Amino acid sequence: MPADYRFSFGPWNIHEGADPFGPPIRPTVAFAQKLGMYKSLGFDGVQFHDDDAVPEIEKLSPAQITAQAGQMRKVLADQGLVAEFSAPRLWEDPRGVDGGFTSNDPAVRRWAIERTKRCVDVAKALGTNFMVWWLAREGTYIREAKNAIEAHKHLLDALNQILAYDKEITIAIEPKPNEPMDHAYIPTIGHALALAAQTSDPARVGGLIETAHAVLAGLDPSDEMAFALAAGKLWSVHLNDQNGLKFDQDKAFGAADLRRAYNQVRVLELADYPATGRFVGLDVKAMRTQKPQVATRHLANSRQIFLTLVRKYRALDKARAGQLIQQRDYEALEMLILENLMAQ
Repeated sequence: MPADYRFSFGPWNIHEGADPFGPPIRPTVAFAQKLGMYKSLGFDGVQFHDDDAVPEIEKLSPAQITAQAGQMRKVLADQGLVAEFSAPRLWEDPRGVDGGFTSNDPAVRRWAIERTKRCVDVAKALGTNFMVWWLAREGTYIREAKNAIEAHKHLLDALNQILAYDKEITIAIEPKPNEPMDHAYIPTIGHALALAAQTSDPARVGGLIETAHAVLAGLDPSDEMAFALAAGKLWSVHLNDQNGLKFDQDKAFGAADLRRAYNQVRVLELADYPATGRFVGLDVKAMRTQKPQVATRHLANSRQIFLTLVRKYRALDKARAGQLIQQRDYEALEMLILENLMAQ
């Protein structure tokens, strides 16, 4: 069964343990050492920010950026890995403090688009035509700080410029309702796909759904996935878990709500997601309490939980479930699901 699904994670998921309320407590793991862990943990794909692949990207020329990303592709190949996507990391640059694409400053908006073009260059050199847009600081701390009508037009203009820059690049918008901004633009997959539909080439713009982001919006992640799947627009997932409306916790998949995790697996199974060849991405962080030598268990555990839930779904008596649905006996259906989940 592991061959049915391909799994990815980003190097930021092996981290030093800092959270919004405390500093790092584990030593930094070198990037090369992280890459060496992927295969042993059962992963084939690497999620990249542009400056993960090309450090100090702002100091380099386009030719230098492409060359360095090409070298990274060779490093990946030596490890038997591939790049899933590249994403522009605008939110850590001081110029992006008030958003890049939706900044009130036209010079900052131009910088954000040029940086994203370099991200396209990185993706291509890494061997992928896939880019992810997480719109981090694209929003406001107070509503009156920006003209939201114009801000959404700026986002559309940026997308169109990137689509025009490279005719092969595909873009998945990753929605989130808040954090780090108080109010984020494009908070749900519905907003993301509505924006995609307005672009100059809607066929090349889709969505990526993260479990925790949907929960923070007060929505069910599996329903968000179903909406995108129905439109043929679910191009990746970032699975994790979230214990209520707190900061983005990135808990191990299924750790807070196993039934919610099961339904995410179920909807991917219903859509035959493995047949698309797209990755199941994880975006999970080790608990702050984890010691360095066991600070990758969250990744292995999340993958194991996912595959266990796949087995649970495939083992479900589908005929019996269908009968109960026809009879509208949902109490019995629920017990069937729960007994299946609890079965050894």
